[in-house]
Amino acid sequence: MSKRNSQSEKTAARERLRAEREREAKRAKIKRQITVACAVVVVLAAAGGIGYAVVQANKPGHWEAVKDQKVVAPANTTGTDGTTVVIGKSSAQKTLKIYEDPRCPICGQFEEAVGATVKKDVDDGKFKLQYIGGTFIDNHDNGEGSKNAMSAMGAALDVSPEAFLEYKSALYSQKWHPEETDDKFKNDDYLLKVADTVPPLKGNASFRDAVKSGTYDAWAVAMSKTFDNNKDGVTGTPSLVMDGKKVTTPGTDNPPMTVDEFNAAVDAALKG
Repeated sequence: MSKRNSQSEKTAARERLRAEREREAKRAKIKRQITVACAVVVVLAAAGGIGYAVVQANKPGHWEAVKDQKVVAPANTTGTDGTTVVIGKSSAQKTLKIYEDPRCPICGQFEEAVGATVKKDVDDGKFKLQYIGGTFIDNHDNGEGSKNAMSAMGAALDVSPEAFLEYKSALYSQKWHPEETDDKFKNDDYLLKVADTVPPLKGNASFRDAVKSGTYDAWAVAMSKTFDNNKDGVTGTPSLVMDGKKVTTPGTDNPPMTVDEFNAAVDAALKG
């Protein structure tokens, strides 16, 4: 073999080796680029997942979001956002304000003992009744039942003042009113079950739809604000007020919890 041929073969071999090394380098570079790209995708996906989780965690709950919704006021209401609820004969000269929280157990005791007397006095024109509903029990235990029940009461009020009073009485009844620690009123089906015991509401399609769709949820929140910002100095329930003064059992600061105590307290307030 000539030296020339030997040299040519060596040069060709070096060229093949160089070309192979370049191809290996390119393959390694592409592999690194793919690895980096995949890592970026994983990181972005993880970041996206974390971002979504953060957004969901910070997304306001239903009742928080309701605060920014437009208020739909029930029929038979007046005032800002329909939060003035006055029931009774126009001939009645004075108005008895009643402050209640739907989940309040003492309100349940009051309604059980005195509710029928209150309704009779309103029907007889002895006084008008103004309802102011609060939701401080929900606020205390991060519940929903007070607001949800008040929304359903708004749906009942839209049917008629009588339906509202009957439904309120049913919700507070011994049979249906849950323990304070049991947030049963947050369940629409439970509220509708109670409503089926009230003749004007039983089978009432518009009432049921309003409860299910939360038509008066924003109204319930607005009513709660009315309670929180009241000018009567009321901080607990039940509380009764007439002419800007609390109506209490004579000689005490407590609300009247029997018919006799109620009659004595209201008669004194009417004279005052």
